[in-house]
Amino acid sequence: MKFLSTGFVRGLIAQIFGTIVGMMFYAFVRAMLGLNPIFETDSGGIFVVGAIVGAVAFMVGVGALSDWMKWARGEATSDEHELDPQKPNWLRYFSVDVDHKIIGIQYGITSMILLGFGGTFAMFFRWELKEEGITFLNNKIFDTLLGHSGPDLYNSFMSLHGIVMIASILLGVGALANYLVPLMIGANDMAFPRLNAFAFWINVPGAIILLSSLFLGGFDTGWTGYAPLSVLTPANGVMLFMLGFYFIGLSSITGSINIIVTIVRMRAPGMTYFRMPIFVWAAFATALLAFSATQLIGLVFQMVILERLLGMPFFDGFNGGNAVLFQHLFWFYSHPAVYIFILPGLGLISELLPVFVRKPLFGYRWIALSSMAIALVGFFVWAHHMFASGMTSYLRIPFMYSTLLVGIPTGVKFFGWVGTLWRGKISFPTPMLFTLGAIVVFLFGGLSGPPNATIATNLFLHDTYWVVGHFHQTMFGGYIFPFFAAIYYWFPKFSGRKYNEFLGKLHFWIMFPAFMVMTLGQMRIGLLGMRRRIADYDLGPIVENTQLWITVAGLAIFTSVFIMIFNLVRSTKRGEVAEGNVWNSRSPEWQTPNPAPFHNYNVPFKVVGEPYDYGLPGSIYVDMDPKMDDDD
Repeated sequence: MKFLSTGFVRGLIAQIFGTIVGMMFYAFVRAMLGLNPIFETDSGGIFVVGAIVGAVAFMVGVGALSDWMKWARGEATSDEHELDPQKPNWLRYFSVDVDHKIIGIQYGITSMILLGFGGTFAMFFRWELKEEGITFLNNKIFDTLLGHSGPDLYNSFMSLHGIVMIASILLGVGALANYLVPLMIGANDMAFPRLNAFAFWINVPGAIILLSSLFLGGFDTGWTGYAPLSVLTPANGVMLFMLGFYFIGLSSITGSINIIVTIVRMRAPGMTYFRMPIFVWAAFATALLAFSATQLIGLVFQMVILERLLGMPFFDGFNGGNAVLFQHLFWFYSHPAVYIFILPGLGLISELLPVFVRKPLFGYRWIALSSMAIALVGFFVWAHHMFASGMTSYLRIPFMYSTLLVGIPTGVKFFGWVGTLWRGKISFPTPMLFTLGAIVVFLFGGLSGPPNATIATNLFLHDTYWVVGHFHQTMFGGYIFPFFAAIYYWFPKFSGRKYNEFLGKLHFWIMFPAFMVMTLGQMRIGLLGMRRRIADYDLGPIVENTQLWITVAGLAIFTSVFIMIFNLVRSTKRGEVAEGNVWNSRSPEWQTPNPAPFHNYNVPFKVVGEPYDYGLPGSIYVDMDPKMDDDD
């Protein structure tokens, strides 16, 4: 019964009632204006208004706005939040909490739930693609449950898979930054704890709205939502898709503000920028990107909603609009968003390698600055997604060169990783396996990238399964593999228990070869002419057999993730108690008990050395009990 009293349950109830009230208000206004029929759904306005009011109601119900509302009424509020001894600790994860560690875990669990949804959608349409013809999805059961089937349902599953996985990655990035950054820089919390809680909880109604699009006809636009298709499609699911992701984007903006201010203003004494852990550099570059670019996708989705609701012809070429404008606005965010996804992952690779190689990180400053360089150059490459769009042809040349230029700071990271590995005393626990797997997979993604950047090959490969394979290699190598490495590495820190090493390695040795089979198969059929985002094909037995192997590999990856979840859930209760510095790391968070204390550091530490001087006798990074003199 205690669970029913949590903010999460109150928020869900409030969202349901808020959605109903919003829809009734919309109907009332239409009635007052004499519009008929009241429940006209062609424009989808009733669902948009209901979803917006429902999302606001959720935030009120969950308690994410309570302190701000007290402040607005003139009531006293305090920044000091203490634990309630009468409240079970697990309930904190289902209510508003301002502790960055709780919020980080909330982000992480929500990310894994969305990862499960996205992976399930992929399994549905992959099962359809294992053979020619429309078979699995052409079923009356889907018609009964979802209101559509066949190619339309394929399009919905494929589109939802893409956007839900992107939402999952954004939340995963939030999990890593929220949990790790304050611990790594010596802060006891984020700069704006209430804003931090708001940034997480706005994701929940956003995700619910996004997933509910499947029950309003879905959307056949792909995860990009390109106009004019997104404007002209009769399915109302496209409205909820864009509105739900709008809220998730709002979370990304507010969260990035918090990370930037925390890193700039709250570092421990002695922690200069070039003494920060390398993951903090990656989180800093990521936050700058998210803060600067996310507004663009919110703007373009808002423009589509307004065009559908009010007839504003932003993308209607017959009435002065321009459909290509959508692509420019969308990709100005969405290509930097690729670096929002992968920069934290690349930071994790650089963070974990020295621990398991027992050597200093080779080229620390160059690797740190390369993250900032990738973030900067990332703003000048968006139009390589549009070489086949009909954009002005002479613009292709500068975008081709700027895209190829990104390979330079990325190459700096690879040289640093190879230099770190060279002649090191390497050990191979599960986090190291996923770290090395990430390097290999991301290398494949990097090598398959230049054909997409150069104009002549891009025009041939555009919208083929080659791009699907390349994109998955980039995302898995740049985010998924490092994310799993981070979960295993810091699991003893946030749970106080050790995971089962056998199951962890089993997860890796199923997932890694299956992933290589899947993506190399996708690239192969892409070269044979297989277009992406289509429900059926007639390209002969080679393509059909390869599609079957891709489906089998996808199922193996799906299964391996379940092994990880079972391992972590079981280990949380039954795992060996993790005492002390489990990995013999120099990083500050490992100098505290497991799990990390409520206030992180009762006594502020002082940075006195370099962060990655592993193997150097007498080298100290942090002094956990500094004797401050008068000058300090």
